[in-house]
Amino acid sequence: MAVEVRIPAIGMSTTEGVVTEWFAADGEQVEKGAPLYALELDKSVQEIDSPASGTLKVIAEPGETYDVGTLIAEIL
Repeated sequence: MAVEVRIPAIGMSTTEGVVTEWFAADGEQVEKGAPLYALELDKSVQEIDSPASGTLKVIAEPGETYDVGTLIAEIL
């Protein structure tokens, strides 16, 4: 079963974020709890950890802005 990776709501005022970098390429294996991608929010960048282990299927392109809740990847 695929685990969805969505833009998280970090803080009360967060409405969108920019995926600045993926730390694993599409199709690579990722481990639960390991840094998965960097997310820029209101002039700060945070590393977001993988919610599961498995094969990464990237949907979102780095450098693009996405609303909170947007599906950006799946872990199969």
